[in-house]
Amino acid sequence: MKIPFVDLKAQYKAIRQSIDPAIQGVLDDTAFIQGRAVREFEEKFAQEHGVGYCLGVGSGTAALHLALWALGIGAGDEVITVSHSFVATAEGIFLAGAKPVFIDIDPVSYTINPRKLEGAITPRTKAVIPVHLYGQAADMAPILEISRKHNLQVIEDAAQAHFVEYKGKRIGGLGTVGCFSFYPSKNLGAYGEAGAVVTNDRETAETIARLRDHGETRKYYHARFGQNYRMDNLQGAVLGAKLPFLGKWTEARRKNAEIYTKFLAGLDGVIPPRVMDYSNHVFHLYVLKVPKRDELKKFLEEKGIGTGIHYPVPIHLQDACGNLGYRRGDLPLTEDTADSILSLPMYPELTKEQIRYVADSIREFYC
Repeated sequence: MKIPFVDLKAQYKAIRQSIDPAIQGVLDDTAFIQGRAVREFEEKFAQEHGVGYCLGVGSGTAALHLALWALGIGAGDEVITVSHSFVATAEGIFLAGAKPVFIDIDPVSYTINPRKLEGAITPRTKAVIPVHLYGQAADMAPILEISRKHNLQVIEDAAQAHFVEYKGKRIGGLGTVGCFSFYPSKNLGAYGEAGAVVTNDRETAETIARLRDHGETRKYYHARFGQNYRMDNLQGAVLGAKLPFLGKWTEARRKNAEIYTKFLAGLDGVIPPRVMDYSNHVFHLYVLKVPKRDELKKFLEEKGIGTGIHYPVPIHLQDACGNLGYRRGDLPLTEDTADSILSLPMYPELTKEQIRYVADSIREFYC
């Protein structure tokens, strides 16, 4: 049996009757940059996440850069975040001209450990970027409390967390700004690069709206220099067509995660994802912590099962961060996690039979 890690073809076939007319509408209008479809998607996405403003942008990386830029964070400033994330989390900080300061993660949720936060704050610290990882929220209450105490901005990296709720409230509007990615494999994915910034602060939203479009206030009039971080209208149309399906897809992911966990129960050393009591989980990824990770990955590939590692090299140990002075051993929980996690196939279209095959193959490897 062949089971891909992600199956975007299966999703497209299931919703092509909604997708094709949406794309055709953009082609008929021949309005390709920040058009009507983008505006309509922004309004709906803001409503879904309970925020006042949503700005469609070119990628999740652009969203992070814009958030920092709009909040005035730059050269000489420090931003606290985690190393256990996709590199874009730190990349946005570098693009803004600031310095990332990495702290260790919680060993159960794999998200930022709030108990490590206050000790990393210096007079140069201006913001915190908690990452809502794998489809589950970071523990935001203590992060927000500490940030208020030290007058820090909180920028939520919500790239993997569409529709996630923290204590009953959807993430994105918990901090100053929330940043989303719509990379094609995300729970809500575009057909190319796209992202969004959400906020409840009008001034911040207006600043981001200008910065994403060359600092323009009206056509050919520029109040400041910005960037070309606009979302194209084709992506707005695709995302708008997909958004009504996201609730159903999220429930399917949760059901698939329950099946995985049931089928993998009792395997010594195999630790399934834990749903924390403060957050629900949308299972962008289903991540196991396992012994002999690399050997298991190879074994599953030989069985026709696609897997992933999110992420094999922590950001603080990447060559790009070499000038920051971090060494192996500085973030032991982050490094141990990176050495032992494996992501299994996870998407709404997975069948129970496919999940059983994956679980049985894992049992075969260990037994």
